[in-house]
Amino acid sequence: MEGEVFGTTAEGETVHRYHISGGGLTATVMEWGAVLQDLRLEGHTAPLVLGFDRFDDYPVSSPYFGAIAGRYANRIANGKFIIDGQRFQADTNFLGKHTLHGGSKSTGKRVWSLEMRGSDFITLRLLDPDGFMGFPGNLDIICTYRLKLPGTLSIELSATTDQPTLCNLTNHSYFNLDDGGWDSILDHRLVINAGAYLPVDAELIPTGIVEPVEGTDFDFQLSRPIRLEKAGEQVVYDHNFCLSSHRGPLRQAAWAQGSSSGVEMEMWTTEPGVQFYAGHKVAREVSGLQGRKYKAWAGFCLEAQAWPDSPNRPYFPQAILWPGDRYRHVTEYRFRLA
Repeated sequence: MEGEVFGTTAEGETVHRYHISGGGLTATVMEWGAVLQDLRLEGHTAPLVLGFDRFDDYPVSSPYFGAIAGRYANRIANGKFIIDGQRFQADTNFLGKHTLHGGSKSTGKRVWSLEMRGSDFITLRLLDPDGFMGFPGNLDIICTYRLKLPGTLSIELSATTDQPTLCNLTNHSYFNLDDGGWDSILDHRLVINAGAYLPVDAELIPTGIVEPVEGTDFDFQLSRPIRLEKAGEQVVYDHNFCLSSHRGPLRQAAWAQGSSSGVEMEMWTTEPGVQFYAGHKVAREVSGLQGRKYKAWAGFCLEAQAWPDSPNRPYFPQAILWPGDRYRHVTEYRFRLA
């Protein structure tokens, strides 16, 4: 069960990482943030995800590379929400006024414990305590990474609580299906199976409008490149695409293909939304995996989740977890060489 010592946190906690393989994939997962550090597909030499070779670069420089973001992924306006008539104030770590991915010490920035490990899977656990980052209830979270045929990375998330709380977890991997991040993903082709998206204000908070994608820059219903320039500038994508009105059975949400490698990726999920972020702010000062220098647009995210700011938009799919219920979320990324 013991993994390789990968580093030590500023608080003196030892962080291990673990290697698993199966279904034509190999992956490296670490305890800090339950991070997917590396992912490889047989027959394709470059990593499929962005990351760092050194642990010390993660707490300082990582924009949630491969982390499990929560307990509420994405944004909550002003960090304020009401559950069962009670008002709560979460940590405001975004622009000094909003909550992003659960706050400054969220699930993606803490050390998880190893529960189980096999040759092709690993299960990690985190107890997010009552009141931490402003969220009510003790939230017991379990994350399993599983590699299976054909070329499938399955991410299984579950949680229980002892008080009504918010629970909206996601894996925040950045993908580059060509060369692992040396070059941009703008010429990747993308499909998102959503007929609507959420416009945002200047602070990336949803305006509350659910806008049809047809005829807009956000229409990915048919395969097209991510690259789309207006007045010489690439359109910025960091928006929720609306898959459904509630969590449901596993279904295909998106498809992507590298521009030169032929690697294809399907995304399947139970979640009602997917945040498409094209990585315009991904440039890092420190080197990434195998010395790669990540520039803007080096990787893209497809984050399965509830719609952002849902606690303040009652007509959005909700993310309240009640005592006695279990949160269950499955997202699969299925890879193949065309």
